[in-house]
Amino acid sequence: MKDEILVITSRKRFDSEKEFLEQIQRIAEAHPYGIVLREKDLSEEDYEKLAIKVQEICMKAETTLMIHKYYRVAEKLGIAALHMPLFLLEKMPGSEREKFAILGASCHSIDEIHRAKACGCTYVTAGHVFPTDCKPGLPPRGGGFLMEAAGHAAGLDLPVFALGGMTPARAPEVRRAGASGFAMMSLAMDAKDPKALFARFRESQ
Repeated sequence: MKDEILVITSRKRFDSEKEFLEQIQRIAEAHPYGIVLREKDLSEEDYEKLAIKVQEICMKAETTLMIHKYYRVAEKLGIAALHMPLFLLEKMPGSEREKFAILGASCHSIDEIHRAKACGCTYVTAGHVFPTDCKPGLPPRGGGFLMEAAGHAAGLDLPVFALGGMTPARAPEVRRAGASGFAMMSLAMDAKDPKALFARFRESQ
């Protein structure tokens, strides 16, 4: 895995669900590694209703949809990819975690990366690396943290997506740190041409 793009959703950046789904379609057609449907303010019932719509888009585009938090929704819809906050992942029974071919967790320390591996994760996000509007007032962990995280993860055979403040200009630094790819939310959500955006990340040297 190299230079992959992981997209994290934020429907609140749009004026309507229709506009959000139109952007999801553009992103899905650009074929990222996966789209994490991270709408954590929704109830499980409302989340499932939205997931059904996003699943249809992703299936048509042959792009992986990753369910966030509500793993029972993933099971119900036959979705084999799940991204979890680590503390929730650790509460899941092992028999449930084993059902997912793709299993990711959000990590913010070296210890958390090791814990994610112990839970059977197939990848992790590490961040936030650079300043980002999504985390106002919270200092970034920086490139040194990313390099250390990627180094530990490599020893565990665990791909790492750098998260937080990703831009094409920062792609070479992220790549040099040893990250497998780039995780992004606002940049992808706001992109008029996600395919061109992803290409800029992959082509930046």
